[in-house]
Amino acid sequence: MTLSFFDQFMSPTYLGIPLIAIALVFPWILYPSPSNRWLNNRLTTLQSWFINRFTQQLLLPLNPGGHKWALILTSLMIFLLSMNLLGLLPYTFTPTTQLSLNMGLAVPFWLATVIIGMRNQPTAALGHLLPEGTPVPLIPVLIIIETISLFIRPLALGVRLTANLTAGHLLIQLIATAAFVLLPMMTTVAILT
Repeated sequence: MTLSFFDQFMSPTYLGIPLIAIALVFPWILYPSPSNRWLNNRLTTLQSWFINRFTQQLLLPLNPGGHKWALILTSLMIFLLSMNLLGLLPYTFTPTTQLSLNMGLAVPFWLATVIIGMRNQPTAALGHLLPEGTPVPLIPVLIIIETISLFIRPLALGVRLTANLTAGHLLIQLIATAAFVLLPMMTTVAILT
């Protein structure tokens, strides 16, 4: 059976079950839910300490108005961190290498920032559509171009993130294949590779 190098970008299934669903649910199992007891076990205490320190570091540069985003940003970062760390295990699948997951996370967060920016500071949000010092004849064209670039941003960033994550895997696979091909011909070069 000959496989293409780009087969790694397909969403894998096992016994008809898409592995992306299992990989998305699995990090929830790893984190114990906090209890109402006075004394917790060591794992829950360590988890609480890590989440508190992480949230403090995340919100350090933000003003107090941005602290209401603490729960969603911290949970997103811990979720992505645990999914990517689980992907380092052998014979596992990293869902962040799939464009569908990256777009599924990028579009709602982009839409939330645009809507909140328009609601809280409409003049500043609309001011980004027109650069300062623009000549009058170019104003309509630049507004159209900036609006299109605003709507394309989540697509472009999602594709870039997916390409960057999968480029490393593809490079490792290409180097490993080259080493196996070189092994019978040039053993020393294959070992160094």
